[in-house]
Amino acid sequence: MQIDSAQLETFAAIIDEGSFEAAARRLRITPSAVSQRMKALESRLGQVLVQRGKPTRSTEAGQALLRLARQVSLLEVEAIAAVKGKVEGLRLPIAVNADSLNGWFLPALLAVPPELVTAFDLRQEDQDHSAELLRDGTVLAAVTADPRPVQGCRVQALGRMRYLSIATPEYADRWLAGRPLAEALAVAPMTVFNSKDTLQHRLLRKVTRRRLDPPVHSIPASGPFVRAIRLGLGWGMIEEELVEDDLAAGRLVEVAKGKYVDVPLYWQHWKLDSPVLAAFTDAVLQAAEAGLRTP
Repeated sequence: MQIDSAQLETFAAIIDEGSFEAAARRLRITPSAVSQRMKALESRLGQVLVQRGKPTRSTEAGQALLRLARQVSLLEVEAIAAVKGKVEGLRLPIAVNADSLNGWFLPALLAVPPELVTAFDLRQEDQDHSAELLRDGTVLAAVTADPRPVQGCRVQALGRMRYLSIATPEYADRWLAGRPLAEALAVAPMTVFNSKDTLQHRLLRKVTRRRLDPPVHSIPASGPFVRAIRLGLGWGMIEEELVEDDLAAGRLVEVAKGKYVDVPLYWQHWKLDSPVLAAFTDAVLQAAEAGLRTP
């Protein structure tokens, strides 16, 4: 059984763009043509491939096909580039956690030769969950905290991000002073990035050996998250390099001095003989060597 390349491209566009209409605009065809291609593909395979919602998502049956679509697209673009001498229309989908995106990762994009990649398509995802985007075919590569290779992928250690428990001096005086730290942390307001962010709770267990349930502010954006801590809304875990100067100057303090959480990071990408992935992997490894603690 062969799969029509136009149908495969249409399926990937529907997942990428989040709707049949947006996929039609990207492919420069009518929404009716998009729908017809998908009906033909699903009929041929005997499986529902797209969850019709807002946004559209791949079904479990469609994940293998989405991985194939990504691989075919990359290899096709590279083959055409080898003939014409330049890359045209290559979007490289990558999953990166927010803290890496705000810190060491972006220089890697600049280190990739511009003749190899037309555009980067970065997907922000927590490091403990980004491997799932490799499994379902959403991305070609990911920064992840999982050392176990996703099926069909290679994995390489990048280094460790160190997080410190940070608050303002005023916050520490109000919520932490004058009582045992474990008792104070049970009631002191805490900030988290989102429901997937477990760093603060890991620090609590490390310090208190207990499962505490303090008040929690959820602030799902990196800049506002750090600013909320700097304003004294709550304490939270911030990357060491972002707060070194403030700690030295006394503008911020450590909630649990000398305690930290190290997060090991790994680079996973599909096993493809791809010059683009090879060059990007080299750039990521160099950026990690410069911006992370050693593995």
